[in-house]
Amino acid sequence: MTTETPVPVAKRVPSERTHHGDTVVDEYAWLAAKDDPETIAHLTAENAHTEARTAHLAELRATLFEETRRRTQETDLSVPARKGDHWYYTRTVEGQQYGVQCRRAVRDGETDPPVSVDGAPLDGEEVLLDGNLLAEGHDFFSLGAFDVSPDGRWLAYSTDFSGDERFTLRVKDLTTGEVLADEVPGTFYGTAWSADASVLFYVTVDDAWRPHRVWRHRIGTPSTEDVVVHQEDDERFWVGVELTRSEKFVLIDIHSKITSEVLVIPAGNPTGEPASVAPRRQGVEYSVEHHGHRFLILHNDDAEDFALAYTSADAPGDWVPLIPHTPGTRLESVDAFADHLVVSLRTNGLTGLRVLPVGGGDGHDIDFPEPLYSVGLDSNPEYRTRQVRLRYASLVAPESVYDYDLVTRELTLRRRKPVLPGPDGREYDPADYEQHRDWALADDGTRVPISLVCRAGTPRDGSAGCVIYGYGSYEASMDPWFSVARLSLLDRGVVFAVAHVRGGGELGRRWYDQGKMLAKKNTFTDFVACARHLVKSGWTSADRLVARGASAGGLLMGAVANLAPDAFAGVVAQVPFVDPLTSILDPSLPLTVTEWEEWGNPLDDPEVYAYMKSYAPYENVAAVDYPAILAVTSLNDTRVLYHEPAKWIARLRAVAPQGDYLLKTEMGAGHGGPSGRYDSWREEAFVNAWILDRLGAA
Repeated sequence: MTTETPVPVAKRVPSERTHHGDTVVDEYAWLAAKDDPETIAHLTAENAHTEARTAHLAELRATLFEETRRRTQETDLSVPARKGDHWYYTRTVEGQQYGVQCRRAVRDGETDPPVSVDGAPLDGEEVLLDGNLLAEGHDFFSLGAFDVSPDGRWLAYSTDFSGDERFTLRVKDLTTGEVLADEVPGTFYGTAWSADASVLFYVTVDDAWRPHRVWRHRIGTPSTEDVVVHQEDDERFWVGVELTRSEKFVLIDIHSKITSEVLVIPAGNPTGEPASVAPRRQGVEYSVEHHGHRFLILHNDDAEDFALAYTSADAPGDWVPLIPHTPGTRLESVDAFADHLVVSLRTNGLTGLRVLPVGGGDGHDIDFPEPLYSVGLDSNPEYRTRQVRLRYASLVAPESVYDYDLVTRELTLRRRKPVLPGPDGREYDPADYEQHRDWALADDGTRVPISLVCRAGTPRDGSAGCVIYGYGSYEASMDPWFSVARLSLLDRGVVFAVAHVRGGGELGRRWYDQGKMLAKKNTFTDFVACARHLVKSGWTSADRLVARGASAGGLLMGAVANLAPDAFAGVVAQVPFVDPLTSILDPSLPLTVTEWEEWGNPLDDPEVYAYMKSYAPYENVAAVDYPAILAVTSLNDTRVLYHEPAKWIARLRAVAPQGDYLLKTEMGAGHGGPSGRYDSWREEAFVNAWILDRLGAA
């Protein structure tokens, strides 16, 4: 690499904070001033520095981008899903960044979804929204709501052009193509229609960007006349809204990290008062699905891994058991259809689906042959159906769409996402790759699962480069997924591993509980144990191992860099939550109060304060030999603010100046990074080129 001068840091008076008798000096707090010209100048200089330090990788980046593009069928069409009298689907067109949302009328006798040749438009299609037209003149574009009314006449949709996840909601008349004057700025995700499509419910946020209000809007009236249906004043809770698949009820979901309540409004009486299905009780979570005369209740009341029950839809009361609690089998959701229920679950670290006939008879699980995979329900808008749509993938199997007959138990492959020939012209063959499940032993004796994929025949003598990925928060599970861009690493001899550390949900609710609050350090020590295990087992060596994580997984990256800097040759931290103590101490920041049930409340609890300070990456930067670090962030991120990685990189340079640290900031994007598919491919090519360089495989 070249050795350009490090980015100069503006001289500012350090800020101080004192909590529980502890005074902390923050030399880089000024970087939180997003509108300060010196902040923008600093980020711009960091970008220039990163570009200069990686200029030698420009050709490799272009090659990796081209490999992803060549392997991707750019003009493509999703498997149409039926809703009422139409098939709904999304098309992509070669050279265009965004999808085109379409529908086509169902024809007489048509039961199977129509098929397109080479992704071409279906005969008779109707374009509902073209993301490319909406995005014209903008560097960023994201679609929030896309919600067709029950009668198929109206489309509620919302757009974001900055990446801050604050959308402008609009309504389109699908019979005339006219976009109505009904326009609501500053909305969040989530909409729901009334049964007669005269009313649309939506969500807005408070000053801390917490979704806290559900509104009722009557079509054809100005938004100034909209009515607040529910306002959630408890700052630990956020709200959402949706229409049940049966189209009988509007659900208002009120949820904190550990407690929930659901309010219902009859969809046929949208001006009615919301009624609670069950009042909230601290520590009890439940969700609701409507099914005939009853509400299905998925809950954790005396059921750590959740149980399924039901109560009367007319007069909700006692919960009658349907599926009892089984430790080790985590029930995650239930979907109701007229004659069947489908329960999404996980056991032994794998996802699964269980079908329950409504009229009696034994339930059954849907079987899949691979040792590692992820499966879940896809879009299933029809309530009265005997088929459900599934989405399936593994580390070697491209994303596949199946229809499953709930009566005959027949599984029909509708489409497997094409992987076109690579640069060598060879067709993609899953048999060219291997996937494995391994287990590491954590410091406390806990066995931690690792999923691995590599090119067939990759040596197990420590000579292979390896990327180890982790997350470990919010009970989010890193289930096996397929990636076209990842093939460029595997084909260069790199092993890809996923460490299923505590704090995630792979092994049930207890796995999550053992990696949060005052047990959070298990997440970090588990990851280090997985890294050490990969070296000990011959998958790689410490000087050929790069760690990667994003968001809360970026916190994991910062923590393990402090905990075991010798274990890694490089660390990629994307939109990383690396200054958690500062953020969680400030209840005015977006989402802080809602996070206290995940991390603890250091503002009021000195034990939590001391514990968080002991692992927070920014607080624990030391004069040690760190691995090379690449931090990637976005200026308009509202979930993890850009200044966390900016401060972290600045402090690393000051305290351990011998290290190689880079910061790349997307100046017009949000938490998910660039919005267009080609831009996101370029971003991935940038990261993978840096990884290959660290592994000596560039």
